[in-house]
Amino acid sequence: MESQQKEQLKDLHEIRSLMERSSQFISLSGLSGIFAGIFALFGASAVYIKYSDFFFLRYNSPGISSKELLTGNDFNQYLVFLFSVGFIVLVLAVTVAIYFTTRNARRKHQSIWDNTAKRLVINTFIPLLAGGIFCIALLYHGLVYLIAPSTLVFYGLALLNGSKYTLSDIRYLGICEIVLGLISLFFVGYGLVFWAIGFGVLHIIYGSIMYMKYER
Repeated sequence: MESQQKEQLKDLHEIRSLMERSSQFISLSGLSGIFAGIFALFGASAVYIKYSDFFFLRYNSPGISSKELLTGNDFNQYLVFLFSVGFIVLVLAVTVAIYFTTRNARRKHQSIWDNTAKRLVINTFIPLLAGGIFCIALLYHGLVYLIAPSTLVFYGLALLNGSKYTLSDIRYLGICEIVLGLISLFFVGYGLVFWAIGFGVLHIIYGSIMYMKYER
């Protein structure tokens, strides 16, 4: 009788595991989060080092806009450098995420691009696309100081929206990103600092927890 109960529990566990695999994409790797965080910290450091004088003035003159501190061509060069660094960080993070996620999926003998993965990508991409358009509108209207907080908020919303198709840990990261973005709205002179914390430090912490919990 006891052996029969164990067999039934084993069958139930296998059924539950199959149901989770069919409804959730569980091949995300914590290492991709760690590397994404490292890339973000390097990117933020590069921007800060190149424009350290500007940020020093910005921190000590919170009521003055970026255009008043950097005028004309200097301001345009600042924007180009800022978005170039952001684009490089994004490409590196996505590349590393694809590599480690693919490797993790192969280890678990799972498909990297099934219906669950497609739903995850679509539901994550929609808030990211809306956030990208929103940030372009902010740039168009000269509200550069709101871009960093907005990226954090919309990125958090994207994670929150996609969390139902993957591991629940993503949900908590998304909530942290949203809260951090909302707080940074009240400290606009420190946008780069909050951006580095959100995309750098939080990613490293999240990635480390994911790796220790699911991969080690």
